[in-house]
Amino acid sequence: MNGILTHLVILPVIVPLIVAALLLLFRDQRRAVKAFVTFATMLALLAISLTLLVMTANGASDGWVGVYLLGNWSPVFGIVLVADRAAAVMITLTSMLGAATISFAAAKWNGAGPHFHSLFLFLITGVNGAFLTGDLFNLFVFFEIMLAASYGLLLHGSSIAKVRSGLQYIAMNLIASSVFLIGVSLIYGVTGTLNMAELALRVPMVQDADRMLLEIGAATLGTAFLLKAGMWPLSFWLVPAYTAAASPVAAVFAILSKVGIYIVWRLSLLIFGLDTGPSGGLAQNWLLIGGLVTLVFGSVGVLASQGLPRLTAYSVLVSTGTMLVAIGIGGVPVAAGAFYYLVGSTLALSALFMLVELIERGRMAGADVLAVTMEAFGFEDEDVLPDEDEVGIPIPGTLALLGVNFIICALLIAGQPPLSGFIAKFAILSGIIGVQAGGAGTQIAGADWAAVALLIISGLAVLIAMLRSGINIFWATREDMTPRIGLVEIVPITVLIVSCVALTVFAGPAMTYFEATAAELHNPVGYIQSVINTVPAPYPGRGGGL
Repeated sequence: MNGILTHLVILPVIVPLIVAALLLLFRDQRRAVKAFVTFATMLALLAISLTLLVMTANGASDGWVGVYLLGNWSPVFGIVLVADRAAAVMITLTSMLGAATISFAAAKWNGAGPHFHSLFLFLITGVNGAFLTGDLFNLFVFFEIMLAASYGLLLHGSSIAKVRSGLQYIAMNLIASSVFLIGVSLIYGVTGTLNMAELALRVPMVQDADRMLLEIGAATLGTAFLLKAGMWPLSFWLVPAYTAAASPVAAVFAILSKVGIYIVWRLSLLIFGLDTGPSGGLAQNWLLIGGLVTLVFGSVGVLASQGLPRLTAYSVLVSTGTMLVAIGIGGVPVAAGAFYYLVGSTLALSALFMLVELIERGRMAGADVLAVTMEAFGFEDEDVLPDEDEVGIPIPGTLALLGVNFIICALLIAGQPPLSGFIAKFAILSGIIGVQAGGAGTQIAGADWAAVALLIISGLAVLIAMLRSGINIFWATREDMTPRIGLVEIVPITVLIVSCVALTVFAGPAMTYFEATAAELHNPVGYIQSVINTVPAPYPGRGGGL
């Protein structure tokens, strides 16, 4: 699978970048044209990413790895993009979220501020580049493109809450960028390279005198990404920002925390795996502890939330904590379940962020706080109770549709049966306690038992919070407050939820792919060899490349 197919690797980066620049030439009044072009671009990216997904799955036994040398430079000296199973999964997930959210935004949000579509595509460019890049410097470049676009998107549809949370968001991410550069500089100073594959070869050979400096650089770099992922105590900015953002913006932001998770996961196994010398398994225990604390913080947050937007934002932290726990524990079975969980939870969270806007559209301001207050003091609203002669409460069709989608999202995020969230958590828990097909459980450590307990309790906390909100919204809502929703708004939500249901129906093939993905991450020999052994294409009239 070489030749022209290898050029597919750069398309998820270059296509949205070019289209975003071209859309700047159109006036904002041409919103319909911009929306159509952006949506068509996201569909094209989805087709490209699905092609890469199939290519990585149908390669050799250890998977096909696509390596693209920009400028035809040797990978040691130039920019390199790498597509393997893990990267293909993430850019496919990004394309799905992008297509759904841009469709939802076409109803009204794309006209709430200037250059929405260009900012959106620049964000997609940065996210895809972060997933595909093969060196740390260009990871920083794509990271900055992603953040710069997210600043504008967060402030889209200006309000006091957006400005307040946006300033905090910008300040924290500027600090993260500075920390990122410090970490990269320290790693380069010790190893002399920023290519990830070459770093994997050089890190075990670092002299003992320089190893502490290397580990400080790695810890500094990891801090920048853990801030973006939302690990406690670095997560104080996330809930205000995601709550204040416009619905389609918050929906696509669901993938941003996964960028931090993915990079930490990738680098910890590629460069600091257990078999990479004295620095092997660097900070793995700290990731586990951070994940456990984040799970506690997120669970308390969802239970304490009096509004559905904040509840959804805290659910992102529960997702982050679950992923960090899986990374901290390690192992292929746990990682396979974690990948399955990552895809399903991200789709469900994105759908819920959009669903929240439709639900809140038909409710008066402060309805959640009022409901909690009435419940606490035992008050009842007699006006919403049926007459004694009536049986049941009539539910308008719109509320019924929103309610079904809400229930499915709640089950997915809480990890309850029979949907993919339950299968994913079951796979993670099975990996933790050592249960294999045809095997028996093995003795596990106290920290692992704590992980098992908190994964179950966090799901229960999310379920309780979702049920409480669902009862207040759908069982105590007046018929004359039914929201008006458009087809372009409900269809993308339904598509994301149906994708989660499909992930449940085809759990066997999906888990097979994720198991192979996890095996590649834990044994990155194929990744390293594919990058190092790739040679520039020969120039016309010359016998070889650079």
